[in-house]
Amino acid sequence: MKLFRAILGFYIDGFRSMRVGKTLWLIIFIKLFIMFAILKVYFFPDQLKVNFPDDKARADYVLRSLTAGH
Repeated sequence: MKLFRAILGFYIDGFRSMRVGKTLWLIIFIKLFIMFAILKVYFFPDQLKVNFPDDKARADYVLRSLTAGH
């Protein structure tokens, strides 16, 4: 546990002293949010929900797809 706290303290102190790095991390998090939250909702609809009426039909399709060797 002492080693974990030492490593965590090392990273926290390093992050506090960063100037440009904080801005870069902010840009990275904004880009990740855009990619996973916004683009997924608008450009990648849930095809199983659209093409099959209920959970049983979806499960059967997935099982057939996995076991058929496609």
